[in-house]
Order: sequence, then C-alpha cells, then structure tokens
Amino acid sequence: MVDGQIRGSLPGEPREISDLPLRGRVSCTGFIESVTYVPASERAQFAAIVVENIIHGAAAASPPHLRVVWLGRRRVPGVEPGAKLHFEGMVTVREGTPTMFNPRYEILTRQER
Repeated sequence: MVDGQIRGSLPGEPREISDLPLRGRVSCTGFIESVTYVPASERAQFAAIVVENIIHGAAAASPPHLRVVWLGRRRVPGVEPGAKLHFEGMVTVREGTPTMFNPRYEILTRQER
C-alpha cells in the first residue's frame, strides 16, 4: 500500500495484463480474444476476454487474460474479436479471473475482415 491506497497503476500508467494487481484502479491495453452474448431471457450484460497478444494457431498455454463486463448492455459497438482497446477501471478477481466491470475504454484499432 502506498499512502493508504492499494498498489496499482494510475490511469496514466498502463500495465500489462500479466502484471495486473488482484484489485485496484488500473489502466491496460489488450486485444479482444472473444465476446459472450447472453440470451434475451437473462439479465443484460456483455462480456469480453482481453489478452495482451492474439496468438494464431495452436497455443501452448492459456495466455494471461482479463475479463471485462458491461452490465446492463447486450452489445458494445466496436468491441469484437481482434479489436485492440485501452481500458481503465477497477479490477477485481471473480471466479479466479481478473475482471473489470463497466470500464472506460478507447478503441485503438480493429482487425480488418
């Protein structure tokens, strides 16, 4: 802890996904690996898995990842597999995975199809 705050990065200090703290306010950049849509019968939320680098082909091990979740949304325009985004928000661990709810984000690039 530094000055009563949990050690983390400030929004101006981006971190690698592999270097995220267990909780605290962070800033990081990564690629959308996958997105999850929920059925209309369930509570609205949109989730994506973010990784540092997209690996094509067979992967030897699961890369470090961050789950980002937007509550109350069924879609977030521009958040799709292959897109590179910058995120800011509070990170916590849910179900063993670093998770960020309702982050601020900026789309940096999109993969051309």
